[in-house]
Amino acid sequence: MATDDAVSNDAENSWRKIASGMWTANNNPADRWTSCRSAIQYINLFLANADKVKWAKAEVVAQMFCDREKAEAYGLRAMYMYYLLEAHAGYTEDGVLMGVPILTEPEAAGSNFNVPRSTFVDCMKALKEDARLALEGLPWEYGDAAEMQRLSAKYAGADQGKVTRVFGANFIGRMSGKVVEAFVAKADLLAASPAYSDQSGVDWKTAAASAAKVLNHIGGVDGMDPTGWTWYCNVDDIEKLSPTESPAEILWRGERAKSLSLEEDNFPPTLYGNGRINPTQNLVDAFPMLNGYPVSHLSGEYDENLPYANRDPRLEAYILYNGCKAGNTNKEIFTAADGTTNDALNKVVGRSTRTGYYLRKLLRQDISLDPNAKADQYHYTPRIRYTEIFLAYAEAANQAYGPQDKGGNGYSAYDVVKKLRHRAGIGRDNGDAYLESIKNDQAKMAELIRNERRIELCFEGFRFWDLRRWKSNLTETAKGMNISGTRYTPMEVDKRSFSEYMYYGPIPYSEVLKYDELKQNQGW
Repeated sequence: MATDDAVSNDAENSWRKIASGMWTANNNPADRWTSCRSAIQYINLFLANADKVKWAKAEVVAQMFCDREKAEAYGLRAMYMYYLLEAHAGYTEDGVLMGVPILTEPEAAGSNFNVPRSTFVDCMKALKEDARLALEGLPWEYGDAAEMQRLSAKYAGADQGKVTRVFGANFIGRMSGKVVEAFVAKADLLAASPAYSDQSGVDWKTAAASAAKVLNHIGGVDGMDPTGWTWYCNVDDIEKLSPTESPAEILWRGERAKSLSLEEDNFPPTLYGNGRINPTQNLVDAFPMLNGYPVSHLSGEYDENLPYANRDPRLEAYILYNGCKAGNTNKEIFTAADGTTNDALNKVVGRSTRTGYYLRKLLRQDISLDPNAKADQYHYTPRIRYTEIFLAYAEAANQAYGPQDKGGNGYSAYDVVKKLRHRAGIGRDNGDAYLESIKNDQAKMAELIRNERRIELCFEGFRFWDLRRWKSNLTETAKGMNISGTRYTPMEVDKRSFSEYMYYGPIPYSEVLKYDELKQNQGW
């Protein structure tokens, strides 16, 4: 809601506020300094004491538990370093790309807390060293047969029963080898991006190789889940989920639980929701035509009088537009300015849409918020989707090798994009003619990959960070669609106010005041 993808109808929303020019070093909803550094402190305390714990009576089991728990801690520390770099790395006034202070020992009352920031390069080295230590002690996935055999051979005296006790499928959901490798891929993509690449020590080839390392475990593009683009509403998958499994699309997920909160926040008013997230016309325009051509291309045959006809199926799956049916009663939703219900454009301040659109993605339509017949359903949070890693590979491989060069990985950026679009139903009748027309053009392929990332990962917390690592335009005005009768008129909704230095987030103002060794990023 601080980007060109959506606005909020809540005037007090912190992201809406910073998008209007209120982002400061002491008003920062993107802050991760305190939470991630606190987590690292607890991890360091654990690592300092893990060898003192009696994990089990059997010596070999105790050793396996100790090794595994320490490896998880290293993996988590790498993860928190990634989040800190994403939120707080930046260039100081002397032009050096800095990260955060690197702490590998627990701090105590007598510790020196006035520690300078380490360079981005050194932070990446620390992250990758933690990842290396984690991968030494973790299976690729808990319960995996090949990994169980490998671990049996690693620990003398550990029969299959003992290995299962420590590394069995009951622990799926914890930090594992594939999660660690995924965070390395995410970190390398960040570091290779335009905002960091000149001083990060990481290039696009490295980023492509890191993503490929994850994807090769599932067979590359052949392992792409054909229903992965609708993971949030694949009811059969969600209902059947046990604690020890994940759908093919999901690399790492949170717990499954019944709730109504997402729908309460984002269903339109006539479905008893608050309509909080309002997708923009900017995002709607990013969805191509069904034949694969952009709406701006003549071959797309876009009709401005029928703007939602013959569009990418993901548009209707992710965004609720005028005339769509929604909810467990399949109710028709009218968002037009001349609509008669509270779903209409700007009908009720703080509840109705400001753009002419409501959110559909993430929400289960079989939920009921009717006070007389409430019905919740299961949800889960995908911490990492394989689609994210496929898109990371496509972006890096295209920059490193060009659109069709496989770089020794068995699949190219073009292969990934073609498969992603095909599974969504794009260009099936014409062989995706638009993709074929640009498959030898690196710049146009890069543009398409960014657009596919925007669509596939929308509303999952990526756009704000992506625009900044790409050093893209942060000030594009958020637009909506005013519909009156049969007339469709694009309109401005929210202007964005960001300065160029905001490609990099600030160090918290309170920390800079306390510790003179902490250098602030430029501009803050």
